[in-house]
Amino acid sequence: MRRRACCRGQSGRVAMALLAGVLTLAACAEIPDVNGIIEGGDVAAAPRIVGAHGPLTPAQSKIVLARLESETHNSDVLSRHLALETALDDSPLVVGNKVGLLRNGAATIQAMFRVIREAKDHVNLEYYTVENIDDGTETLADLLIAKERQGVQINMIYDGFGSLATPAVFFDRLRRAGIALLEFHPLDPLEAKNGYAPNDRDHRKILVADGRRAIIGGVNLSTVYERHPLDPGAGAGAQPSRPWRDTDLEIDGPAAAQLEKLFLATWNAQGGAALSTKPDYFPRIEPKGKEVVRILGSTPEQPIPDYYVSLLSAIRNAESRIWISAAYFVPTHAEMEDLIHAARRGVDVRLLLPGESDSDAALAVGHSHYEDLLEAGVKIYEYRRSVLHSKLVTIDGVWSVVGSSNFDHRSVLFNNEVDAVVLGRDTAGQIEAMFADELARAAPIDRKSWAARPLSDRLNEMLARLWQVLL
Repeated sequence: MRRRACCRGQSGRVAMALLAGVLTLAACAEIPDVNGIIEGGDVAAAPRIVGAHGPLTPAQSKIVLARLESETHNSDVLSRHLALETALDDSPLVVGNKVGLLRNGAATIQAMFRVIREAKDHVNLEYYTVENIDDGTETLADLLIAKERQGVQINMIYDGFGSLATPAVFFDRLRRAGIALLEFHPLDPLEAKNGYAPNDRDHRKILVADGRRAIIGGVNLSTVYERHPLDPGAGAGAQPSRPWRDTDLEIDGPAAAQLEKLFLATWNAQGGAALSTKPDYFPRIEPKGKEVVRILGSTPEQPIPDYYVSLLSAIRNAESRIWISAAYFVPTHAEMEDLIHAARRGVDVRLLLPGESDSDAALAVGHSHYEDLLEAGVKIYEYRRSVLHSKLVTIDGVWSVVGSSNFDHRSVLFNNEVDAVVLGRDTAGQIEAMFADELARAAPIDRKSWAARPLSDRLNEMLARLWQVLL
């Protein structure tokens, strides 16, 4: 489990229970085989499409699909994604959304504060890391308390490990103000309400306001995205030497309801207190744009994570290009095979990976795969201007995903994750333009030079692979 240093003290009981639980679960963890699901999808089947007022009629669905096909030139990746409908039965295609790309952490924090300030009914927050961030004018705690006093219900889920460094006084202040809080899987077994699962973490980053607007991606409510916090004592402490590079999406429209459902499901599954009945969590929403979005929520309880199925299917059916930005590149065997096969059949596969990280082990595992990837024709770039934390994929200019899932084993096996797949050229075009800008600032990895790296580096990489299932 990755988390920056500077944690609250833990008792020996908690530390030993955590270690035992992690090692036990890791020993029996196995990446699921999704080949049958991907290969068994019925391309001719009509997918389930939802609009602002519920499921679309067959005639309405036909119009949406015709528009998508005209935009994407009957792309194989689009056809196969639609064919996964039976496997992803809890994740319909949702039309009528306006989608905006938030290109970095600073832009995301500004958007978060704006959306919270404009909320009229309620705000639901579900984040791995929660700290008292600010937008340059106001701290998060001050803003949330002010909204609660205005009659806007604030509900928050925070991960017990991801938010371990945040002082208890921050949460105590919110709780006293009437904000509903829920700690996901506390590390102390005596505080666990719904079974003790220290290795299963809530890695999601979700903000939903009034059931209509949402922000989703890789950006935590964390001070690593700030330069000058108003209240440094309420976060993890001193600022990092470099800022973190990350990406989110702002979604305005019916897809927000899918994120609302995921939030409420987690709240109930974790034994959260009964929420106020005042908020209208599922209001009637008018169409806001033309983007088609599929929200994929994954949990350790799922035998087959929806995101993993969708990602591998998209990679296998790519025709021209696969561009990936991965904060922690610890690929499964299937992910490695599919990337290599795609490159060998002529697909332009580009990986934007971190040049430095808060996880040296994850960095080493990623490095151990470079030679095989480079030999197959995959282009690898390392981003060294800041700590790369974004998780996004765009394929063939028509299929794009931004969310919390990393390119690693942990996101498949142990974490609650959430990702937004956007179909169509508008969002893909924005992401490709941003990706190209970042590649221009990154360092390409040369195959010959990489093969000559020191033996000590290779040994370190081999040792790191022993722990890759936990990374």
